[in-house]
Amino acid sequence: MEQRHRALIVGGANGIGLAIAVLMASDDSTEVVHIVDKADVPAAYLLPKMQVHRFDVTSPDYSFFDRFADIDTLMITAGFGSLALFVDTPEDLITSSFAVNTIPALRLIHRFYSRLLSSEPFRCGVMVSIAGYMSSPFFSVYAATKAALRIFIESINVELEQAGTTNRVLNVSPGNINGTSFDGAETVVSTVEPLAREVISHLDARDDLFIPQYDEVYRTVLERAHADFRAEGRHSYEYKLERLKHSNK
Repeated sequence: MEQRHRALIVGGANGIGLAIAVLMASDDSTEVVHIVDKADVPAAYLLPKMQVHRFDVTSPDYSFFDRFADIDTLMITAGFGSLALFVDTPEDLITSSFAVNTIPALRLIHRFYSRLLSSEPFRCGVMVSIAGYMSSPFFSVYAATKAALRIFIESINVELEQAGTTNRVLNVSPGNINGTSFDGAETVVSTVEPLAREVISHLDARDDLFIPQYDEVYRTVLERAHADFRAEGRHSYEYKLERLKHSNK
């Protein structure tokens, strides 16, 4: 009998993490989905294969994760951000942004790194952001937290390759995702589900990078940023300024 997946989703109580958890918990190939978050999973989305654990990823003690030694899937989706000029960003938001968006991913991957180095398949992914690939005014701190993740993942994937394993850390770098609670709204799993399904497909393939809508949108954006990052930064500034104006109406 084929071994079924045992998944750990950190930050799985809402957004893309919840959508991935719902799909995995609905799949016959999954035995259990552990969801770790400081928030509760909405009752409407709870499924029998889910086990929900309360934990704050800013905690200094990660021995909590020792109980998940038998997982074969690690998906890290914890993170937050908000549109604001750097001048309007409180200093404590700088530290909390890195404490939630960046450091937990490094700590968790370090704890499960022996599984990645193994010859046995180990699915591992991190929600990064297209903001980590270019200058992002109004998102400077958030973009910095994601740029750090991007470079970390690219670096250790080379180390994994050179170690001879086929396991990789998947960098998922979308733009804006409709249906998530990123901006404080409620998660609508049915809206996020198509993207979640694509993420799982790339996890299964043990890919190292997935940029949703790359051919349709982000190939051109990234080419513009590479050609002239200053001009693309100004373009991004104007785009986000309009987005803020509309959101404040």
